[in-house]
Amino acid sequence: MRASTLQGEILLHSAFPTLSPEAVFFGPDTYRFARAIKSHLRPGTRPLRRVVDIGCGAGAGAIVVAKNVACDEILMVDINEGALQLARLNAKAAGVDATPRWSDLLTNVEGQFDLIVANPPYLNDPLLRAYRHGGGELGSGLSLQIAEIAKARLSRGGSLLLYTGSPIVDGKDRLLRAVEQSFGNSDLIWSYEEVDPDVFGEELETEAYSSVDRIAAVVLTAQKPGETTC
Repeated sequence: MRASTLQGEILLHSAFPTLSPEAVFFGPDTYRFARAIKSHLRPGTRPLRRVVDIGCGAGAGAIVVAKNVACDEILMVDINEGALQLARLNAKAAGVDATPRWSDLLTNVEGQFDLIVANPPYLNDPLLRAYRHGGGELGSGLSLQIAEIAKARLSRGGSLLLYTGSPIVDGKDRLLRAVEQSFGNSDLIWSYEEVDPDVFGEELETEAYSSVDRIAAVVLTAQKPGETTC
Protein backbone atom coordinates (compact mmCIF):
# COMPACT_ATOMS: atom_id res chain seq x y z
CA MET A 1 0.00 0.00 0.00
CA ARG A 2 0.90 3.64 -0.44
CA ALA A 3 -0.79 6.77 0.92
CA SER A 4 -1.24 9.92 -1.17
CA THR A 5 -2.82 13.28 -0.44
CA LEU A 6 -5.72 14.63 -2.48
CA GLN A 7 -7.47 17.93 -1.78
CA GLY A 8 -6.64 17.74 1.91
CA GLU A 9 -7.43 14.03 2.34
CA ILE A 10 -5.12 11.00 2.60
CA LEU A 11 -6.06 8.02 0.42
CA LEU A 12 -4.62 4.51 0.46
CA HIS A 13 -3.92 2.79 -2.87
CA SER A 14 -1.61 0.18 -4.40
CA ALA A 15 2.12 0.79 -4.25
CA PHE A 16 4.06 1.20 -7.47
CA PRO A 17 4.78 -0.53 -9.75
CA THR A 18 1.12 -1.53 -10.15
CA LEU A 19 1.70 -4.92 -11.78
CA SER A 20 -0.94 -7.00 -10.03
CA PRO A 21 -4.22 -7.64 -11.88
CA GLU A 22 -6.01 -6.43 -8.71
CA ALA A 23 -3.96 -3.25 -8.32
CA VAL A 24 -5.79 -0.07 -7.31
CA PHE A 25 -4.25 2.73 -9.36
CA PHE A 26 -3.76 6.28 -8.09
CA GLY A 27 -1.73 8.76 -10.12
CA PRO A 28 -1.75 11.88 -12.32
CA ASP A 29 -5.09 10.94 -13.87
CA THR A 30 -6.62 10.82 -10.38
CA TYR A 31 -5.59 14.41 -9.73
CA ARG A 32 -6.91 15.61 -13.08
CA PHE A 33 -10.15 13.75 -12.41
CA ALA A 34 -10.51 15.37 -9.00
CA ARG A 35 -9.89 18.86 -10.40
CA ALA A 36 -12.46 18.26 -13.13
CA ILE A 37 -15.08 17.23 -10.56
CA LYS A 38 -14.40 20.25 -8.37
CA SER A 39 -14.70 22.54 -11.40
CA HIS A 40 -17.94 20.83 -12.45
CA LEU A 41 -19.49 21.33 -9.01
CA ARG A 42 -19.65 25.09 -9.15
CA PRO A 43 -20.23 27.12 -5.96
CA GLY A 44 -23.93 27.14 -5.19
CA THR A 45 -24.58 23.70 -6.68
CA ARG A 46 -27.84 22.41 -5.25
CA PRO A 47 -27.78 19.30 -3.02
CA LEU A 48 -27.75 16.04 -4.96
CA ARG A 49 -30.01 13.10 -4.22
CA ARG A 50 -28.08 10.21 -5.76
CA VAL A 51 -24.47 10.11 -6.94
CA VAL A 52 -22.43 7.21 -8.30
CA ASP A 53 -18.69 6.89 -8.88
CA ILE A 54 -18.33 4.20 -11.59
CA GLY A 55 -15.08 2.23 -11.38
CA CYS A 56 -14.36 3.98 -8.09
CA GLY A 57 -10.90 2.53 -7.46
CA ALA A 58 -9.64 4.08 -4.22
CA GLY A 59 -12.78 6.22 -3.98
CA ALA A 60 -11.28 9.55 -5.02
CA GLY A 61 -14.23 10.63 -7.16
CA ALA A 62 -16.87 9.95 -4.52
CA ILE A 63 -14.81 11.65 -1.82
CA VAL A 64 -14.23 14.79 -3.88
CA VAL A 65 -17.94 15.00 -4.72
CA ALA A 66 -18.94 14.65 -1.07
CA LYS A 67 -16.46 17.33 0.00
CA ASN A 68 -17.85 19.83 -2.51
CA VAL A 69 -21.63 19.35 -2.47
CA ALA A 70 -24.27 17.94 -0.14
CA CYS A 71 -25.47 14.47 -1.22
CA ASP A 72 -28.21 12.23 0.12
CA GLU A 73 -26.67 9.03 -1.25
CA ILE A 74 -23.30 8.24 -2.81
CA LEU A 75 -22.45 4.86 -4.31
CA MET A 76 -18.94 3.66 -5.15
CA VAL A 77 -19.03 0.77 -7.62
CA ASP A 78 -16.21 -1.38 -8.98
CA ILE A 79 -15.50 -4.94 -10.13
CA ASN A 80 -12.35 -5.09 -7.98
CA GLU A 81 -13.08 -6.24 -4.42
CA GLY A 82 -9.74 -4.83 -3.29
CA ALA A 83 -10.68 -1.43 -4.65
CA LEU A 84 -13.99 -1.53 -2.79
CA GLN A 85 -12.20 -2.31 0.47
CA LEU A 86 -9.84 0.63 0.00
CA ALA A 87 -12.67 2.93 -1.10
CA ARG A 88 -14.57 2.04 2.08
CA LEU A 89 -11.53 2.79 4.26
CA ASN A 90 -10.69 6.01 2.44
CA ALA A 91 -14.24 7.32 2.58
CA LYS A 92 -14.48 6.57 6.29
CA ALA A 93 -11.15 8.30 6.97
CA ALA A 94 -12.37 11.35 5.02
CA GLY A 95 -15.62 11.47 6.98
CA VAL A 96 -17.64 10.69 3.86
CA ASP A 97 -20.82 8.58 3.97
CA ALA A 98 -20.50 6.55 0.75
CA THR A 99 -21.54 2.96 0.06
CA PRO A 100 -19.18 0.59 -1.81
CA ARG A 101 -20.91 -1.99 -4.00
CA TRP A 102 -19.66 -4.61 -6.43
CA SER A 103 -21.02 -3.87 -9.88
CA ASP A 104 -19.89 -4.15 -13.48
CA LEU A 105 -20.67 -0.57 -14.51
CA LEU A 106 -24.27 -0.24 -13.20
CA THR A 107 -25.48 -3.80 -13.80
CA ASN A 108 -26.23 -4.37 -10.10
CA VAL A 109 -27.52 -0.88 -9.37
CA GLU A 110 -31.04 0.35 -10.05
CA GLY A 111 -32.49 3.81 -10.51
CA GLN A 112 -31.33 7.15 -11.82
CA PHE A 113 -28.67 9.55 -10.65
CA ASP A 114 -28.23 13.30 -10.30
CA LEU A 115 -24.50 12.89 -10.91
CA ILE A 116 -22.40 10.15 -12.49
CA VAL A 117 -18.62 10.50 -12.26
CA ALA A 118 -16.11 8.09 -13.77
CA ASN A 119 -12.42 7.78 -14.47
CA PRO A 120 -12.32 4.44 -16.29
CA PRO A 121 -9.23 2.66 -17.63
CA TYR A 122 -8.68 3.66 -21.26
CA LEU A 123 -5.69 1.72 -22.54
CA ASN A 124 -5.39 -1.48 -24.55
CA ASP A 125 -3.56 -3.63 -22.02
CA PRO A 126 -2.33 -7.04 -23.29
CA LEU A 127 -2.45 -8.36 -19.71
CA LEU A 128 -6.11 -7.27 -19.34
CA ARG A 129 -5.47 -5.71 -15.93
CA ALA A 130 -8.76 -4.29 -14.66
CA TYR A 131 -7.35 -0.94 -13.57
CA ARG A 132 -5.71 -0.39 -16.96
CA HIS A 133 -7.62 -2.18 -19.73
CA GLY A 134 -10.46 -0.16 -21.25
CA GLY A 135 -11.62 -2.65 -23.86
CA GLY A 136 -12.41 -2.04 -27.49
CA GLU A 137 -9.86 -1.69 -30.25
CA LEU A 138 -7.82 1.08 -28.61
CA GLY A 139 -9.07 1.10 -25.03
CA SER A 140 -12.15 3.32 -25.33
CA GLY A 141 -14.73 0.58 -24.79
CA LEU A 142 -15.59 1.33 -21.16
CA SER A 143 -15.67 5.08 -21.75
CA LEU A 144 -18.24 4.65 -24.50
CA GLN A 145 -20.33 2.30 -22.37
CA ILE A 146 -20.42 4.88 -19.58
CA ALA A 147 -21.47 7.57 -22.04
CA GLU A 148 -24.29 5.27 -23.19
CA ILE A 149 -25.33 4.61 -19.60
CA ALA A 150 -25.69 8.34 -18.97
CA LYS A 151 -28.42 8.60 -21.60
CA ALA A 152 -30.68 6.26 -19.65
CA ARG A 153 -29.56 6.65 -16.05
CA LEU A 154 -29.33 10.41 -15.52
CA SER A 155 -32.29 12.01 -13.75
CA ARG A 156 -33.82 15.23 -15.07
CA GLY A 157 -31.18 17.92 -14.72
CA GLY A 158 -28.60 15.27 -13.82
CA SER A 159 -25.08 15.29 -15.23
CA LEU A 160 -22.18 13.07 -16.20
CA LEU A 161 -18.53 13.88 -15.69
CA LEU A 162 -16.25 11.43 -17.48
CA TYR A 163 -12.48 11.83 -17.33
CA THR A 164 -10.72 9.48 -19.73
CA GLY A 165 -8.23 9.17 -22.56
CA SER A 166 -8.74 9.12 -26.30
CA PRO A 167 -6.58 7.77 -29.13
CA ILE A 168 -5.83 10.33 -31.81
CA VAL A 169 -5.45 8.60 -35.20
CA ASP A 170 -4.52 10.53 -38.35
CA GLY A 171 -5.22 13.72 -36.43
CA LYS A 172 -8.77 12.69 -35.52
CA ASP A 173 -10.11 12.06 -32.03
CA ARG A 174 -11.63 8.56 -32.12
CA LEU A 175 -13.55 8.91 -28.86
CA LEU A 176 -15.03 12.27 -29.81
CA ARG A 177 -16.34 10.83 -33.08
CA ALA A 178 -17.95 7.92 -31.22
CA VAL A 179 -19.55 10.26 -28.66
CA GLU A 180 -20.93 12.44 -31.46
CA GLN A 181 -22.61 9.36 -32.92
CA SER A 182 -23.87 8.14 -29.55
CA PHE A 183 -25.29 11.48 -28.42
CA GLY A 184 -26.49 12.55 -31.86
CA ASN A 185 -30.11 11.53 -31.30
CA SER A 186 -30.18 12.08 -27.54
CA ASP A 187 -31.46 15.07 -25.59
CA LEU A 188 -28.21 15.47 -23.67
CA ILE A 189 -26.44 18.82 -23.61
CA TRP A 190 -22.76 17.98 -23.70
CA SER A 191 -19.23 19.31 -24.00
CA TYR A 192 -15.87 17.69 -24.67
CA GLU A 193 -12.49 19.13 -23.73
CA GLU A 194 -8.92 17.96 -24.28
CA VAL A 195 -7.06 18.67 -21.03
CA ASP A 196 -3.69 17.08 -21.80
CA PRO A 197 -2.50 16.46 -25.37
CA ASP A 198 -0.13 13.58 -24.69
CA VAL A 199 -0.38 10.98 -21.92
CA PHE A 200 1.07 7.45 -21.70
CA GLY A 201 3.40 8.21 -24.60
CA GLU A 202 5.25 4.95 -24.02
CA GLU A 203 2.19 3.06 -25.25
CA LEU A 204 2.79 4.43 -28.75
CA GLU A 205 5.83 2.15 -29.02
CA THR A 206 3.66 -0.98 -28.71
CA GLU A 207 2.14 -2.87 -31.62
CA ALA A 208 -1.43 -2.15 -30.48
CA TYR A 209 -0.83 1.59 -30.90
CA SER A 210 1.21 1.51 -34.08
CA SER A 211 -1.44 3.59 -35.91
CA VAL A 212 -1.99 6.12 -33.09
CA ASP A 213 -0.53 9.64 -33.20
CA ARG A 214 -0.97 10.28 -29.49
CA ILE A 215 -3.27 9.60 -26.53
CA ALA A 216 -5.06 12.67 -25.18
CA ALA A 217 -6.62 13.12 -21.74
CA VAL A 218 -10.17 14.43 -22.14
CA VAL A 219 -13.17 15.43 -20.05
CA LEU A 220 -16.70 14.72 -21.28
CA THR A 221 -19.61 16.38 -19.50
CA ALA A 222 -23.26 15.82 -20.33
CA GLN A 223 -26.49 17.01 -18.79
CA LYS A 224 -30.06 15.82 -19.04
CA PRO A 225 -32.50 18.69 -19.63
CA GLY A 226 -34.60 19.61 -16.64
CA GLU A 227 -34.15 21.16 -13.23
CA THR A 228 -30.46 21.93 -12.97
CA THR A 229 -28.47 20.14 -10.27
CA CYS A 230 -24.97 21.14 -11.40
